[in-house]
Amino acid sequence: MRLKALKAAFPYTIPIFASFWFLGFTYGVYMNVSGFSFVYPLLMSIVIFGGSLEFVAVSMLMAPFAPIQTFIMAFMIQARHLFYGISMLDKYKNVGLKRLYLIYGMCDESFSINYSVEVPKGVDKGWFMFFVTLLNQFYWVSGSTLGGLLGSLITFDTTGLEFVMTAMFVVIFLEQWLKEGKHYTALIGIGSAIICRLIFGASSFMVPTMVCIFLLLYFFRKPIEKAGGLI
Repeated sequence: MRLKALKAAFPYTIPIFASFWFLGFTYGVYMNVSGFSFVYPLLMSIVIFGGSLEFVAVSMLMAPFAPIQTFIMAFMIQARHLFYGISMLDKYKNVGLKRLYLIYGMCDESFSINYSVEVPKGVDKGWFMFFVTLLNQFYWVSGSTLGGLLGSLITFDTTGLEFVMTAMFVVIFLEQWLKEGKHYTALIGIGSAIICRLIFGASSFMVPTMVCIFLLLYFFRKPIEKAGGLI
């Protein structure tokens, strides 16, 4: 059962592998050139497992001790996971103790796969989601650790590797767009992001966008479901 779930989950994580290894490696190199041992990206990737926050954490480690400011910054960067968690309440039912790791290891990419992908017939849903989450975290941890180990040997310019993450989300969005008969949810997401970007600016629009999307989907769920536009 577990092996079958692993084999079913692996193909869905291949695009994540490509992006996570590039970004994780970049993060490991960044930690290395900032004067940190490979142990730091290794442990931070396991404990934090939040790409954006881990990059910001480098400057936090080098700044004066400020626990309150650090907590607020970390909360704001990762606050979108609150909305991911709400969306996954039904998905995580009846999966046993695996639910604990699924909650702990949930990231943007694992959420995108576990929320949107229809689990193949004959495959246990809980183990499928578990292996999606585990594989994605393994890609990130191994990539960042390798970057931390080999960072001092890198001599070429790695500027722009961070765009891999953006490209990956565009592909996931387009795939979901093609699967939907109606595009109400996608248009709600696009519209909310554009409006909040204009109102709150580039550095502060993410959390308001997630709030808007959640409220709109909550209040208009039934009409959208009747129209066949919510999966």
